[in-house]
Amino acid sequence: MSRIGRMPIAIPAGVTVDVAENNKVTVKGPKGTLERVLPSEMEIKVEGAEVVVSRPNDLKKMKSLHGLTRTLIHNMVVGVTDGFEKKLEVNGVGYKASKSGKKLTLNLGYSHPVEMEDPEGIETVVDGNNIIVKGIDKEKVGQFAAEIRDKRRPEPYKGKGIKYADETIRRKVGKTGKK
Repeated sequence: MSRIGRMPIAIPAGVTVDVAENNKVTVKGPKGTLERVLPSEMEIKVEGAEVVVSRPNDLKKMKSLHGLTRTLIHNMVVGVTDGFEKKLEVNGVGYKASKSGKKLTLNLGYSHPVEMEDPEGIETVVDGNNIIVKGIDKEKVGQFAAEIRDKRRPEPYKGKGIKYADETIRRKVGKTGKK
């Protein structure tokens, strides 16, 4: 049995979980509402103050969907209560980020500034050389953070570029002169 899939998901106070037909799960909480259609083979039941996910049989596909379904619901519950955030660091001489309204402007050593619009449900905060991406949908937060990082990935010689706060860059030794 899936160790993750077996664990019940506790529903905190102020959060409601509804399961409609075709396993359409709607989670409402203090930070907003998330809904998602989950695999129809899985059986999702709300029992009191917790959600239980069970699988019909032990086929390989069902085993893999079991843990996934449970984790997706858990991420929705965490999202509407606490929300998710990713921190990015901008490193490099002359590299900087600024914010005006919903527009994030990045100066990354290109001939032009790179402008990015905050997607729906996502908020970016610029704090010195750090960019913080916040939202209630874990998938969207991670995707937008990855898109920002892609504008100038960190390079291995000087470490210039945009990197995640918890990311370590494998550094290389540069070339040496003639002797």
